[in-house]
Amino acid sequence: MPRSYSADSRAPADAIWSLLSRPSRWPEWAPHIRGAWALGSPEVRRGRCGAARVLWLIPVPVVISAKTPGRSWTWRVGPMDLEHSVEPLGSGSRITMTLSAPGPVEPVLAATYGPIIALLVRRLARVAGAAPAT
Repeated sequence: MPRSYSADSRAPADAIWSLLSRPSRWPEWAPHIRGAWALGSPEVRRGRCGAARVLWLIPVPVVISAKTPGRSWTWRVGPMDLEHSVEPLGSGSRITMTLSAPGPVEPVLAATYGPIIALLVRRLARVAGAAPAT
């Protein structure tokens, strides 16, 4: 069963989307991501296969498997899918990341990577609320 992690931000959805969909901006809210390539520019593009550099040295292969412009995108990392979405909420927005994986892998990922996802969603909400829209 997919696991979702959400946070509300005072930033408008377009400001969140800029941080969420542009690989060049990921280090602003995801400090473990130190770069990405071949995923699309300036925004991720559906069907692109590339990699994200994690912890300054480990390139992790990823595929952008879905995208709804201005709203959500999903990448597949190994057996895991992680959807990144934003929706307007009053004068701000709600950010949600949803983790899904097959069978027994999902609860293990939820227990180990889930707390990190929850932290990143909150960090993104905070960073977007403090940054000017681009």
